[in-house]
Amino acid sequence: MKLGTVIGRVILSVTAPQLEGARWLIVSPFTREHFQQGTETPPGMSKDPSLVVYDNLGGDLGQTIGYIEGREAAQPFATPPPIDAINAALVDDIFYNPFNK
Repeated sequence: MKLGTVIGRVILSVTAPQLEGARWLIVSPFTREHFQQGTETPPGMSKDPSLVVYDNLGGDLGQTIGYIEGREAAQPFATPPPIDAINAALVDDIFYNPFNK
């Protein structure tokens, strides 16, 4: 699972039948710098490309979510739909304490 910030929503005019009524989020993935900044500053936009994530948990703008990419994203469905990423968790807090060498 990876973490990211919801930066927008997607509205589709045409969709696969099994995904009608689905919610889609635009997510900016976290990088190492997000964790090093600490919780005092908002995560902001990543330099990595953002991605579209299927959302069945109700993620909102500015919220941190945990998402799964690839084949595992279609596992919750009886018939695998054409999705590449799914929202798996709504994150409340992040605690990051790297080991000092």
